[in-house]
Amino acid sequence: MPEWPKNEQPREKLRLYGARALSDAELLAIFLRVGVKGKSAVSLAEDLLRQFGNLPRLLACSPEEFIQVHGMGLSKWSQIQAAYELVKRSLEERLAQDSVFSSPSQVREFLQAKIGALPHEVFLCLYLDSRFHLIECQELFRGSITHTAVYPREILKEALARNASALVVAHNHPSGNPLPSESDQDLTKTLIKALQLVDIPLLDHCIVSGTGFFSFSDAGLMKID
Repeated sequence: MPEWPKNEQPREKLRLYGARALSDAELLAIFLRVGVKGKSAVSLAEDLLRQFGNLPRLLACSPEEFIQVHGMGLSKWSQIQAAYELVKRSLEERLAQDSVFSSPSQVREFLQAKIGALPHEVFLCLYLDSRFHLIECQELFRGSITHTAVYPREILKEALARNASALVVAHNHPSGNPLPSESDQDLTKTLIKALQLVDIPLLDHCIVSGTGFFSFSDAGLMKID
């Protein structure tokens, strides 16, 4: 982008003002690095955002979908995916170092980055130690766009195998609506009762979408009759 004023070029703008000063398209342009004939890297980034609608959908797209956009190839898709994976790993490491209660926003950020944009449902278990630090995040079940079969016995087995002292579970709603269904509420009650048998508290059940988040704990729905 040599024709731009230097202080308006994305890399220079980032250096001078910090990453928060850049738009989504400008941040993407830094990874794309160069444009194509007649289009700057920023213009290409804007094309990507228009094609996929938002960042979560772009980050979750397949390589086949990505290369349908003019000027995009597997190399650029790989660069963006590598950066996205680094973000997810960084968030996971922070949960391993700090109690999940020290910053609930970290849990939300991690879960939304991990599963919020997926086109199918997955069910995660976050196994915690006695200080509520993350031992491991495991994708235990995977399903269709609208349904995932969850087996409490498997959750108990995996929690005991990791010597977990507490548990947070989460799943995503690809529909975009993070509000719990009746089956989600029934599952939560079943898991609470099952985990009580082995003295492992279920701290929360989180439902995630690309732009939404629901916490059973925040909503006061972790109590059972």
